[in-house]
Formats: sequence, C-alpha cells, structure tokens
Amino acid sequence: MLTHKRPYIFLIKAMLFVLIISTLYLPEIILDIAPFWTLLFFIYWIKTFTINGQFYLALLLGMLIDVLYGDILGQNALALILSSAFINNVKQSFVVSNITTQQTYVFVASSIYLSILLLVHALSIQDISFNPNLLLKPFISALLWPVAQVLLSKLKH
Repeated sequence: MLTHKRPYIFLIKAMLFVLIISTLYLPEIILDIAPFWTLLFFIYWIKTFTINGQFYLALLLGMLIDVLYGDILGQNALALILSSAFINNVKQSFVVSNITTQQTYVFVASSIYLSILLLVHALSIQDISFNPNLLLKPFISALLWPVAQVLLSKLKH
C-alpha cells in the first residue's frame, strides 16, 4: 500500500480522468447501465492510500458530481460517503482479497450507492417512474472493477 508519493496529485489526475469518462456523450441505454466511475475511483484510492479525512474528500467529490450532473445537491456526496465507509470497514480484507472477492465488495458498495440515490429520488420527487436498467449499475461496476483497477494503476505512475 502506498502511504506516500503525493496521494492528492493522484487524486486530482484520477478525478479528471473520471470526469472525462463521465461526461462522454453516449446513448441513453449505455448511460443507464454505466458503472459508478467516481465510486470505482474512490474505492481504488481508499485501497491504495492511507489518508486521514477521506470522508471530507468524498463529500467534495460527491458535491462536484452533483453540480456536474445537475442532481440534488448532496445526494452523490451522501452515497459516496456511505459506500466508502463500507469499503473502509472491510479495507483490510479488501486489500488482501482475490479479484472475485473484491468485485463482491464493489458490488455491495455500488448497491449502497444506488440505494441512496434511489431513496433521495423517491423522497424528493413524487413521480413513480422507475428505470429497471438502473439495477444493472452495481453489477456493471463490479464487472468493470478489474479494468478500472488496471487503468488507475497506470495513471498512478
């Protein structure tokens, strides 16, 4: 695990990379099932670096995502904080686990993230419309975890 080598520089580089991926113009169906890129990045960052104040960074990154997408202010921040709290609780096991177990942890964290987003949406909007494709997001996030891990490890150097 890296506890040195400017983790905040990596944070800025990786967040720019994630924001570029997140803002690509894609068909609606692809956007509906796209993984939670910010969460995947933040899980990698938690796994790689030992930093105090990671929940403050989750708050800032979540607010940035809310502003970028025009979402309800704070929903992505809350979802990112709670998902990263789960990963932080299983961090020792996560770091030494094989890729399949890591994907399971990512699936659970992504499910927490999606649950928070759906709960905030249900509490704030009286519209009952629900897109079932959204339920694929945690699965896709877990499936793409090895790819995200390789891309972010290349970005680290």
